[in-house]
Amino acid sequence: MRTTRFLTAFWALTKPYWTSKERGKGLTLLVTVVGLVLAMVWMQVQFNNWNRDFYNTFEQKDQEEFFRQLGRFTLLAVTWIIMFVYRVYFRQMLEIEWRTWLTEHFLAGWLKDQAHYRMQLLARSHAPFAGVDNPDQRIAEDLKIFVEYTLLLSLGLLSAVVTLGSFVVILWALSGPLTVFGVTIQGYLVWVALIYAVLGTGLTHLIGRPLIKLDFNQQRFEADFRFGLVRLRENSEGVALYRGEAAEGSGLRNRFSAVIGNWWALMLKQKQIGWFTSFYEQLAIIFPYIVVSPRFFAGQIPLGAIFQTASAFGQVQGALSWFINAYTDFAKWKATVDRLIGFSEALEQVKKEAGHAQGERAEGSDGSLALEGLEVDLPEGRSLLSNTALQLKPGEDVLVTGPSGSGKSTLFRALAGIWPYWKGRIKLPKAARLLFLPQKPYLPIGTLKHAVSYPEDSSRHSSGEIAEALKGVGLANLSGDLERSENWAQVLSGGEQQRLAFARALLYRPDWLFLDEATAALPDEDQEKLYRLIREKLPGTTLVSIGHRTSLAAFHPRKLVLRGNTLAAA
Repeated sequence: MRTTRFLTAFWALTKPYWTSKERGKGLTLLVTVVGLVLAMVWMQVQFNNWNRDFYNTFEQKDQEEFFRQLGRFTLLAVTWIIMFVYRVYFRQMLEIEWRTWLTEHFLAGWLKDQAHYRMQLLARSHAPFAGVDNPDQRIAEDLKIFVEYTLLLSLGLLSAVVTLGSFVVILWALSGPLTVFGVTIQGYLVWVALIYAVLGTGLTHLIGRPLIKLDFNQQRFEADFRFGLVRLRENSEGVALYRGEAAEGSGLRNRFSAVIGNWWALMLKQKQIGWFTSFYEQLAIIFPYIVVSPRFFAGQIPLGAIFQTASAFGQVQGALSWFINAYTDFAKWKATVDRLIGFSEALEQVKKEAGHAQGERAEGSDGSLALEGLEVDLPEGRSLLSNTALQLKPGEDVLVTGPSGSGKSTLFRALAGIWPYWKGRIKLPKAARLLFLPQKPYLPIGTLKHAVSYPEDSSRHSSGEIAEALKGVGLANLSGDLERSENWAQVLSGGEQQRLAFARALLYRPDWLFLDEATAALPDEDQEKLYRLIREKLPGTTLVSIGHRTSLAAFHPRKLVLRGNTLAAA
């Protein structure tokens, strides 16, 4: 049952690319690679025949035939090398095509309808999401491993099956009969190879089964450690101000200890498998010579037949032992597929949750913003706002206040359409442009021009317009750095970041501007200047602000207080 579920989920991961409109190049490359794999199996058969003919020249002391066989080997070897190089090259091309498509597919799903944000919220209250850690690592690293190892293992399995089919006939013919206790066994070496491989496969799986979980955990611990390093880099100023280096170092060392501890467990398990597979492979080398040598010494077969038989036995035994040789790769692949299945199922669950939302967002018949029977909850179910009806008219600037933690920011998230835990109806202004400014603005890495224009394309605004907006909000000193690329969240202070967000509003020119403590890092006089600037430059924009400062009241004729699940006039 578990295997069936896994295979179904694996096919759900694999199928989309091979049925998409972009599959053409991938199918061409796949057919080419499969053709080369089959051709190389045929080449192995030729090498097997060459073994017989070449070693027979020693027994027959035929020097002329010896040199002819050397020439034959040279031709076979050159052909093999060409096939091998291009098999790897075309397989890598296929990996690039498939990984590119999968990355775009998963990125689109992760970004669509704020799924990246909803997954974090759902993880807090839904047990199935608890294991969906580090989505960035799953997209960047797990997809790479998935594509690489799926092709390696599937092509290896195909090669093993075709090799088995090609050489089992040869080995059967070369084995001859074997009589044991009066019973004659035809093709006995084939049966020996089969029994040998079955026993080896069972023991390998018994020894190596924990590898799957260990590989799964290793990827998670590595991602957690990288995330901790990135988080320290992005918050280095705060850490430095708190003198928090010791605490951060302790946390990072704990995460790295998890990496090393799991790595040691991996090493020990791989060592156990290494012991077993090494004995298994070495015994397989000498075994066919021991079994066939009595027939040679009895004069029943020539010298070349011994080497041909050993080669054929090695090919059959190797094909039957594919799972043993690929077990560590299989364990890593299985762990990666499990992580991607979990991520994919989480995305599907997010879509399902969004599709079954109890609230309704619709566009009203006029320019007003209306709330009808609105209820807003936290993920764990605690109510923040109950059965609220409200209408906000265009040009009616509103200030929303209330105790800290009462749910003001969550109300804004519901209005923005990113909060999933609400009921009722939200009627949005008809054909209106809405812009939400959070307390901590998001600043993308890149040029300053791009950061100010975000989320719009920077080409929509001239450098002069952007410079004028920066000057208006008190950042004239940055107007000459529009083409400079930086991590601006680390370059600019909190107050400068909030000023930059107001510059965005000037460029975006929204019909409705929602500000959630958007001037909290600025003094009262600077807050007043920015609000006056908005009123001057955007006279048609309706302001809806969250804030605690009494000075904000001067810019908002209407005031609402959120307290005790109720939003009412102040």
